[in-house]
Order: sequence, then structure tokens, then C-alpha cells
Amino acid sequence: MNDTSNKPLSEDADRLAGVPPAALPFVQLGSQALRARRPDAAEGSLRTALAQAPGHPEIQRLLGVALRLQNKNAEALKLLRLAAERWPDDVLVQNGLGTALDACGEREAAISAFRRACELAPGSGALWANLGKTLGDYGHYEEAVTALEHAARLSDHSATRMRLAYALRAVGRIDDSVQCFRQMLARNPADTTAWLGLAGMKTRSMGSADMQAMQRLLQRKDLKPGEYISLEFALAKALEDHGRYAEAFAAYARGNTQTRAIHPWSAPQFSAFVDQIMASFRRPLDGATGSLGEQVIFIVSLPRSGSSLTEQILASHPQIDGAGELDATTTVIEAESRRRGQAFPQWVTAATAEDWQRMGHHYLAVTSRWQRPGMRFTDKLPGNWSRVGAIFAMLPGACVIDCRRDPLESCFSCFRTLFSEGNQPFSYALGDIAAYWRDYDRSSRHWQALYPQRYRVQSYESLVADPENQVRELLDFCGVPFDAACLRSHETRRSVRTASASQIREPIRRDTARTDKYGALLDPLRKELGLPPFAAQ
Repeated sequence: MNDTSNKPLSEDADRLAGVPPAALPFVQLGSQALRARRPDAAEGSLRTALAQAPGHPEIQRLLGVALRLQNKNAEALKLLRLAAERWPDDVLVQNGLGTALDACGEREAAISAFRRACELAPGSGALWANLGKTLGDYGHYEEAVTALEHAARLSDHSATRMRLAYALRAVGRIDDSVQCFRQMLARNPADTTAWLGLAGMKTRSMGSADMQAMQRLLQRKDLKPGEYISLEFALAKALEDHGRYAEAFAAYARGNTQTRAIHPWSAPQFSAFVDQIMASFRRPLDGATGSLGEQVIFIVSLPRSGSSLTEQILASHPQIDGAGELDATTTVIEAESRRRGQAFPQWVTAATAEDWQRMGHHYLAVTSRWQRPGMRFTDKLPGNWSRVGAIFAMLPGACVIDCRRDPLESCFSCFRTLFSEGNQPFSYALGDIAAYWRDYDRSSRHWQALYPQRYRVQSYESLVADPENQVRELLDFCGVPFDAACLRSHETRRSVRTASASQIREPIRRDTARTDKYGALLDPLRKELGLPPFAAQ
């Protein structure tokens, strides 16, 4: 984030008006430490200064910045709120407040603070970039595009252009997104984030010149690990598009090996975690009562298993909003774990019906922006498959759709995807992916047996082979009448930020299988999944 709230400005006499002379040296020391990116040193000096000048907004702001840079977000927010009470029309205070609010998860308040900062300094590209990033992070993609386009006109930084490209993809402006990535490469042909962005356009192919450019870049000795990884995944996608499958697999393997070194994963440890969850939910618990959560449709799955398509179909219905991948369940469960001082699922058996009722209301409070009279909304966080027992305990009126795809296709699709910021760390080795699928599969069967009326398994292959009948069944399960718009889901305008963002803009396709093209190269994965080798098929 372009953090103009870090700008010390403690030498500005107007900003330091009213500070006692004895406190000024400590303000200067704190300001210098912030410039040097030493927030711990800045904190000590600024605490001393604030003790001598209690309530001074500029010192509160600077100390808030120092605290936030150390992830002491709650205290930083408290100070920045106090500064904003005294200086409500100060652009640095508002921007710093927005950053702290964002760090504390107060989403709408953060957006409001950034909007106010932009009103106070409309010519600052950095402020518009902050607003656009935050809007995009919280799913307001149309507004994010507007803010980021404005930021790019004022100050065309590569990070702003990259966020704009992804926001354009999220709202379905695929050609504009491609153009944005191409503009980034025109400015800097070594921009690996732009190459990866182009590769992420599942419905667009890269040319021979693109492959040659990436292969030349990979020969450079000064690439950082993240740049190398991005290029390998981008090159693999281009090679695949040109039918060079053995070379593509080798590039995917190299990229995944490098990524796994950065984001290690323990399959046995995760399997033990799934064991604990299933043991904690041997039977339906005495949870919340009534129809609490009846407006929520959870969509769970492994990544790359058709969940985005399923959500797009449902979001095409006039009574259903597609909310995307919400972290609300994570927020609720982590809050309860902090309250009890125990990790999930250790506290599950001690939770009472009243506890689950409280957690259900907490979930609904966190997702309040998606609740409208007469409407339902989807929550499509894939990893919620492990929390289905908790979901039904706190939201007994909710329903869960489990999107399943052919295991080989699903697992290999994960291997072909470079997930953002180390998400899905199981996906960087074929053995780990297969182990994760087995844990998911046994968990899915467990939930299906416990909650047969509220849990639907949705086959991706069945959906693309017989869309009308499958869509009718899907809508009936969700408790809404059939609507023909759901059969034309590619026409629905909504924001999607997942790896499938470009694919769902097209009519349902039946030709998405990839694994046969890789033949025996995937036999190790087939073996892990208990499938026969390619030659035996």
C-alpha cells in the first residue's frame, strides 16, 4: 500500500505547533527512525514525546504509524482515532487512520477514511491507489476500478497498474485487463507480475514471442525467488497453450518446487487436524436453534473444482447475491478460539447451544453488507469444507453445496495454479495435493452422512454435461424457484476475483479436462489417488 501516513513531516512547524520545546528532539528522533524504517526505535522516542505533549495529534499520528508498522494494530488505531478527533480534516491523519482500520479488519470504516483522504487531497495518486486497493480487497471491484484508473492517471506506478489489471479482470473487462498487463510489459519487459497476470487469463493464449521473452528472462541470474516462480508458471501456461505438454509439466514442476521451499506443508499434520475435527463432530451438536442463517448458502470445495461456476449460476438468480470468498467463518472461529484460549477444534465439545447461537449472530454481523430482505447470499470460501460441523452448529438454517470434480483433474489443476501470497500451500507437490484430496474426500463423506438434508454434493462433470437439470436441482436445494437466467450465467455482470474470473464470462464448456494431454507424466499422481496408470486406460 502507498503509505503516505508514514511521511513523518515532523519538521513542519505548523504540524508541531503547541509541542513543548523539550519534546521536539524526541519527535525529531522518532521521525528520523520512521524514515529509516526502524519503527521500534521510533516508538520509544515518540512515547517520550507524547508524555510531554499529551493529546498532540501529530505525535499521536506518528506513534500510531510506528505501532502499526510493528503490527500493534489495536493501539495504533486507538491513537489515530484520537488524532482524527482533533484533526478531522488532516489528510495524513485520515490516510493513517484508514491503514490502521484496514489492519484491524474494520473494512467499511477504512474505506470511508481513505475516501475522506482523497477528498482532502484529490491530486494524490498514492491516496487514490490506497482507496482502490482497499475497495478491491473487500470486493468493491467496480469502485476499485474507478479509483485505480484515477490513481494511474495521476501517478502511474506499476503496483497501481497491476491492481487495476486484476480489478478489471474481476469485473469481466478481460480485454482491458490484458491491455493493462501489456502496458506494464511495454514499460518493463522484465515485470514478472505482468507475465503471470497474462498467464492467468485462462481464455487468452500467449504467443511464441511471449514464450521466447520469458525463456530469456529465466536465464538471468538476478531474479528473486518470487520472480523466478512467477515466470515458470507463466511460461508453463504458454507452453501448454501451444501443445508442448512435456515442457509445460517441467516448468510447472520447477515453479512448484521453488514455491514449496518457501511455503512448506506437512500433510501428516494436516491429516491429524482433520481427524480432530471429525472426532469433535461425531454427531450433529446441540447448537443454535431455529432457522438462524437460512439466508446463507455455503459453497465448499477443493480449489479449481467448479465452485466459481456454481456461484456464478446461483448469483444469476434474482434472489441470490454472490458474495465470493468471505473470511467470516474464519473470523468467528478465530475469535472464539481467542476467547477460550484454545485452538479449534479443541473447544468444540465444551461449547453450549448458547455459544453456538452467539457465534451464529457474530457471523451474520460480519456479513451484514450481504443481507437484504428476501435475498440469500453465497459464501464461497473453499476451505470451509473442514468447518461444516461448526457451520451447521451455529447456522442451522444454512445449506452447504460441496463442489466436486474428477479428483485427477482437480488435483492437477491445483498444481497448475500459483495461488496468491502462499495460499493453498498443499498445492505445490503432487503427493501433498493427493493427501489433501483424501482428507477432503473423507471429510465430505462424513458431513454428507451427518447432514443429508442440508448438504448437497454438486458434480462438476454432471453440471457441464446436463446444465438445465442440474441447475434446477441446485436451485431447488437452495429453496428458490427456477429462473432461466441461471442457464445464461456467463451474461451476469458481477465481480469475481478467483483464478476462474475469465472463464466464467464464457458459456459453460465441456472441454476443460487437461490430464489426458499430459499422459503418463501424471502417473505418480494417479497412483497417489488410487487410479490406474495412463497406459491401462
